[in-house]
Amino acid sequence: MARSRKSQISLDATSYYHCISRCVRRAFLCGFDPFTQISYEHRRQWVEDRLLWLGEIFAIDICAYAVMTNHVHVVLHINPRQSEQWSVKDVILRWHRLYKGVPLSHRYLNGDCFSPAEEAALATLVEQWRETLTSISRFMAVLNEGIARRANREDQCTGRFWEGRFKSQALLDEKALMACMAYVDLNPIRAKIAETPDTSDHTSIQKRIKSIQENGRQPRELRPFVGHYQQDMPEGLPFPLKDYLELVDWTGRAMREDKPGFIAAEQPSILERIHLSDRQWHRLTRHFEKQFKCFAGQQSSFENIKNCFKLHRMPPNLLAG
Repeated sequence: MARSRKSQISLDATSYYHCISRCVRRAFLCGFDPFTQISYEHRRQWVEDRLLWLGEIFAIDICAYAVMTNHVHVVLHINPRQSEQWSVKDVILRWHRLYKGVPLSHRYLNGDCFSPAEEAALATLVEQWRETLTSISRFMAVLNEGIARRANREDQCTGRFWEGRFKSQALLDEKALMACMAYVDLNPIRAKIAETPDTSDHTSIQKRIKSIQENGRQPRELRPFVGHYQQDMPEGLPFPLKDYLELVDWTGRAMREDKPGFIAAEQPSILERIHLSDRQWHRLTRHFEKQFKCFAGQQSSFENIKNCFKLHRMPPNLLAG
């Protein structure tokens, strides 16, 4: 039996999730359609721009993304601590970037005086909005709805654009998180539409590389790499950026089996730290989406958090350990 989206997300278990949305039509979401001889390549930028824009509004960090010809991958991190720090005005301004709001919220921004009952009603409304702005379901709905409406206008048609709701996978541990991010970043290389990570257009790995080359720092739109977990460290991805870039480059070279490019004999040191062999790593980064269903990680990781999802049986295909 299919599980509801709400039952697949638990902050007590993990704050990292892999989401996939697929286009339902024969016509491409992006790219060139040989049947109609029409190019939809410009829609890739639509998706990337809207995705990064939503990352500025929601208390949700974007860890990785790839905009493909008929589907979109994104790895998200729910950040409730960020939303807790927002003032009432912050929440209202963010909400108004998405929706029109209500008379009470506009009056608040105008500095009007409120009665006690109005203040209570506004406080309740703001807390609802604060919670919604940490929702992956709402994040993906706003992303997909905006692209669908714009594509429908361009195609001069109506009807469903996406293949039902998005698919979600909970990333239960560091191994699952890193393998999933690399899987997403390397989608264009695996599909043989890009040669290297830095030429993989409309991916997070390309954005990270360009930002480092041009500005010498990580892009502000993406959740940063902060290195190994330790006390008093800033929030971010628990790997060094240099190690991750090296790992993605090494993996990408191995995926290009039709090319004679050199593949380093020694595996990157980051794999040794998380206790994965190169064979395990390549299997994960080639087949991550098929390898796991709703949950991705080690069996031991799932045992620690299975009560959060109200599950009693072990999901299939979890990693041993």
